[in-house]
Amino acid sequence: MAVAVSDPATLARRVSARHFVRLKLRVMGNNFRGQGWRVALFVGGVVAGLCFAGTGFFLLAAPGLAGESRYALMIAAFGGGLTVLGWLLLPLVFFGVDETLDPARFALLPLPRRTLVTGLFAAAFVSVPTIAVLLALSGLVVTAGALGGWFAAVVAAVGVVAGLLLCVAAARAVTSAFATALRSRRVRDLAAVLLAVLAALIGPLQLVGVAALSDTDWDRLDGVAEVVGWTPFGAAWTAGIEVAEGRAWAAPLKLLITAATVVALLAWWSRSLESAMVGAASGGPAPARRGVLGGAVAQLFPRATGWLRRDQFGALVARESRYWWRDARRRANLITVAVVGLFVPVMVNLGGSGFTVEGGQGFTASPDSSPLLASLSMLFVGLLAAVTLANQFGFDGSAYAANVVAGVPGQQELRARIAAFSIYVLPMLAVISVVVGVVLGEPGWIGLMAGTLLATYGAGLAVNCFVSVLGAYSLPETSNPFALNSGAGVAKGLLTLLAMLGTAAAAVPMVIAAALLGDVWLWLALPVGAAYGLGAALLGAYLAGDVLDRRMPELLATVTPRR
Repeated sequence: MAVAVSDPATLARRVSARHFVRLKLRVMGNNFRGQGWRVALFVGGVVAGLCFAGTGFFLLAAPGLAGESRYALMIAAFGGGLTVLGWLLLPLVFFGVDETLDPARFALLPLPRRTLVTGLFAAAFVSVPTIAVLLALSGLVVTAGALGGWFAAVVAAVGVVAGLLLCVAAARAVTSAFATALRSRRVRDLAAVLLAVLAALIGPLQLVGVAALSDTDWDRLDGVAEVVGWTPFGAAWTAGIEVAEGRAWAAPLKLLITAATVVALLAWWSRSLESAMVGAASGGPAPARRGVLGGAVAQLFPRATGWLRRDQFGALVARESRYWWRDARRRANLITVAVVGLFVPVMVNLGGSGFTVEGGQGFTASPDSSPLLASLSMLFVGLLAAVTLANQFGFDGSAYAANVVAGVPGQQELRARIAAFSIYVLPMLAVISVVVGVVLGEPGWIGLMAGTLLATYGAGLAVNCFVSVLGAYSLPETSNPFALNSGAGVAKGLLTLLAMLGTAAAAVPMVIAAALLGDVWLWLALPVGAAYGLGAALLGAYLAGDVLDRRMPELLATVTPRR
């Protein structure tokens, strides 16, 4: 920002939102300079965003283009509500938020909190997802204009802009507040459990919803859409439709609801942002010393790794396992694996056309559920767990230099990282296979599902060893576990897709065996899957370790954040 800093009061008065927007554009341009792969990923993200925007635009404009006013309010309420939910949940569980302008870098500048929030809020709109969502939701303007004329179209346009403000404010406020809470170790421990439990309820609730919708007349959803339209999730999107249907009095009230929600979210973000900039974390009381050297070494090994030998491999496993438990960014990935791994298989196997909710009898499994379908659902869970390591060196950042200087062999490095990650993931996979088998009422499938999980997880580890060495990218130096550098969101999405496709291809033999061998495979799947997964993981670490030995300096330069 080209603003003189001679007087703090003058700086505070002269800095405005446009300076933050210009600064973000400047930083984005500098990140692309000399980085052809970043430019390619950004172009790919733009193309994907345009495809999404075009699809969403025509879906939301369909009632107006077809002259069907009957479904206009329903599509606007549900489509807009899902959009808000997406902006709330997706940054938490997958994509993250763009932290090109890290708020912590402004901590030493004498900027009022209001100026900082306004500037960062304005800069947040300079992104591909924001523009794509704006273009997609513009379809509501077409629908309102076609059904109610130009005035309805104007109100719908105002509602779309207000709804986009709500989406961005909600995403920033929730991720900032959650990241702030995760700084305290004790709060992180409690938040991990509570978040997993609360998010796990999404699956059963969605199952109940799917079962209810299968026997519900779609006309009855009009009442639900009207209710959603009066909540912050749908108020902005349905304002133009209200004018088109002759209820112009409702439009200002819905816009007022949206405005009040945006103001409340910005106030919440402002409070959590100030705490995030301070960055204070309570480390708790220091543990008691147990001896001089032996006690200090023992404290470096968590209880889960107490059985390890006190050598280089054991030290690497102990360090990585401790990082996976204490680092907020890594912990968020573990929570995702636990939650998604539970409710996706349940939804896939119980959410078919034959799933019903019978009074007093609970859930009834879909008649389409089969060992093959169970294997496919477990394949997804296994590859999701393994893909967490697709950028495992990016978590370290510049700290990876210690391993480079120490000359840690590549094979040992990868084996240690796999072992540390598996300490947390393997118990999760065991619980998932047992719980899903019990919920399905098919305990005989537990071995089949566990074998598929282990085979897919091991194959995924092998694939992601190569992906993490050859396709690593840097993460911002921030305490926000959901932060991504500019362009890293596209990189993460493409690397995740590549790793998932490779893992799925490597695990296909387990699915083929489930389809061809019948009941025999129910007994063979667990030992065969365990051997297949273990062999694939060791082979992948062996081969990728040689590549890592040759690329250590380049990998360190890639994962080191650019200032």
